[in-house]
Amino acid sequence: MSAVPLPPLPPAPAPEAGYRPGGRSVADIVDREHRQLLALVEQLNGPDTTPQEGLAVLTAALSRHISAEEQYLLPAVRAALPAESGRVDAEIDADAALLAALKGLSDETLTEVAERVRRHVDGVGALVAELRAVASSEELIRLGNRLEIAEEAAPTRPHPGTPATPPWNRIVEPAVGVVDKVRDAVTRRPTYLADLPEPPRD
Repeated sequence: MSAVPLPPLPPAPAPEAGYRPGGRSVADIVDREHRQLLALVEQLNGPDTTPQEGLAVLTAALSRHISAEEQYLLPAVRAALPAESGRVDAEIDADAALLAALKGLSDETLTEVAERVRRHVDGVGALVAELRAVASSEELIRLGNRLEIAEEAAPTRPHPGTPATPPWNRIVEPAVGVVDKVRDAVTRRPTYLADLPEPPRD
């Protein structure tokens, strides 16, 4: 029986049949995105930056990242490690505060947002390490696939008032994401690291 209660997924062949899902581990995906976010906030705090583009990309990247984590990663941690539910709740509260701070992101508030990003990376990173210890590689890959799908459909702007836990966030966030993407297309707003003249290295 699975150690990690997975979100609804297509049925998979039994492991003994030699099945291994394709894709990347949710732990590897989140770790890489955390490094990228930290690199971006460091770059934006440096002397040679393009603030307007950089702030827009940071806002979009964080909005997508937090949405996907709350849809799949944090529920998996809560289910697999019930003793850590309090820490999961604390991260969800911290995410709401970070999204609220992002709504008014500017050069003046960047330092506060950067500190909140660092705390997010530390807190969620510790939970990811504990999930990695109890989940199988197949479970982590299947969660990674779900997280990547959710991230592509996620909002690109902060919406701290939307639901932060399943099932409602899995319904509301993609709908909000469609509206955000239309606004992005109309305004030609950059939303990916690759949109920056000098994307940060992770």
